[in-house]
Amino acid sequence: MLPIPDFKGFDFFPHGTRLPFMRYKSLCFWLSIAMMALSLLLFLTRGLNYGVDFKGGSMIEVQAKSGAADIPAMRTKLGGLGLGDVQIQQFGAPSDVLIRVEQQAGGEGEQQAALRKVIGALGDGFVQRRVEVVGPAVSSELRQTGTIAVLASILAIIAYVWFRFEWQFALGAVVALVHDVLLTVGLFSLFQFEFDLSIVAALLTILGYSVNDTVVVSDRIRENLRRFKKMELTELLNLSINETLSRTILTGVTTIAVLVALYIFGGEVLRNFTFAMLFGVVVGTYSSIFIAAPLLGYLGIKRDWSGDKAANAGEAAKVARS
Repeated sequence: MLPIPDFKGFDFFPHGTRLPFMRYKSLCFWLSIAMMALSLLLFLTRGLNYGVDFKGGSMIEVQAKSGAADIPAMRTKLGGLGLGDVQIQQFGAPSDVLIRVEQQAGGEGEQQAALRKVIGALGDGFVQRRVEVVGPAVSSELRQTGTIAVLASILAIIAYVWFRFEWQFALGAVVALVHDVLLTVGLFSLFQFEFDLSIVAALLTILGYSVNDTVVVSDRIRENLRRFKKMELTELLNLSINETLSRTILTGVTTIAVLVALYIFGGEVLRNFTFAMLFGVVVGTYSSIFIAAPLLGYLGIKRDWSGDKAANAGEAAKVARS
């Protein structure tokens, strides 16, 4: 029987890597605070380009009877109906088209009249497959419940991290999570990408991804706090980030690879959702390294600081040799 060869994995970063993350903690932290403030300002001044889910309106799914749908011709034809914002996008097969018509003034009657205009303008070249109408009351409720869902998730994450670690870890986690959500919302406000229920789902997913990264780094920090009781805190934080760096980067890269494929081949309907996820994964990885952990350096951690400089130097040398 042939012996089975041993397969040993390898670190994405060489063992013993000591990148000086803490050297740039002040620059990155205050830059992040500035970006959060700018994102909040954009949200308050420009607002968001809410989709039909949040501002009301109609969605019509149609299919061309023969060949691919001519999207530019449809935009020209429907744009001249005087119905306000009419969004047309292809999804799935080249013959499938999704049409969004904004909420019409005058109530349900005017909305139905707008639908008839759209269907009449399309003519006999299309088959109507699905029609959905979202009223202003429903859209307002969806905005409210979406906001509650994001805030409730953040509060639940704070409670979990606080219960598992200490309050300093929970504060670092919440600043990192608010950073990720605010920057994503600010980006959508800046470029006026459509913001609908799928983006709320993306934000909730980003929160889960970001807190997972943060918990991994926090777990290593707590282990090292017990292991190196006399090591200077800034050095210990830098060590902990470096020790989890391969896992953090590899998780991010594999997730991004999947999202890039989904962005390219997933069609127009998923494009904004995928873009939000891509951006969220990048800023979530960044915040775990440059916000959640460095914030502990500012807040401090209750621990045994007894010992002299020689003991500290001895532990640092032992870590460097490992």
